[in-house]
Amino acid sequence: MLTEQHINIREATTTEDLLIAKHFYQMWLDIGVHESNIHLEWQNTTLKFIKEARRDLFYNAFVAEVDNTVVGSASCQLFAGLYPNVFKDEYRKFGYIWGVYVEQSYRRQGIAKCLTNRAIEYLKVIGCTRVLLNASPSGKPVYSSIGFSEGNIMQLGLI
Repeated sequence: MLTEQHINIREATTTEDLLIAKHFYQMWLDIGVHESNIHLEWQNTTLKFIKEARRDLFYNAFVAEVDNTVVGSASCQLFAGLYPNVFKDEYRKFGYIWGVYVEQSYRRQGIAKCLTNRAIEYLKVIGCTRVLLNASPSGKPVYSSIGFSEGNIMQLGLI
């Protein structure tokens, strides 16, 4: 079992954007999305999104290293919103964490929690008042242990 002393969480470099994109793709496969349901251009789409989010939404990513090998990553940024933001930043400035991924052989060792905490720290620094994320079933216990509460989002399936 790894301890936090064996896990190095650091800010990702722009040269690691491709790795972040690959982790994001693998995350979807790992939670049961069949590859036939993912666009063939997933890599370019993700890289374009990261570039635009870095430019417009204070995007940042973090990687987890064990023995100088990257074994996980997480991305975060300002939440762009689903409707017009009419609030002052001091009242409501949401951050969003996405793409938290840890390679299978390193899971259940606290790495996702460390990555998420680092993303939270960054979002605090840029003045966020709340952090949002969408959790997979396996991620919910991780986020609950940090203090995330389940939200009131309601859904209606159309297909």
